[in-house]
Amino acid sequence: MPKGYWIAAITIRDASAYADYQAAMRAALEKYGGRYLVRGGKTAIAEGQPRPRAVVIEFDDLATAVACYESEEMAPVKAMRLRMAEADLVVVEGWDGAY
Repeated sequence: MPKGYWIAAITIRDASAYADYQAAMRAALEKYGGRYLVRGGKTAIAEGQPRPRAVVIEFDDLATAVACYESEEMAPVKAMRLRMAEADLVVVEGWDGAY
């Protein structure tokens, strides 16, 4: 079964508050089995106008990734992020390797 992913591009406006957001995010991710694959780090811009921070979070499947995003645990975390950052986020099903 293909994994599910959150792929986010983020511009942080308030770096001092971002650590609190990351801590709040941890509880929701743990409940739904989310695992960071990419969490900031150095980037090399290949095309387009990306945001400064990239994040990729893996879940067991697309349904779990969607459920986590729509969960009551995530509601206050999303509200917190909206106050301190702008983001583009897609929830996507991974490739299962079959052709």
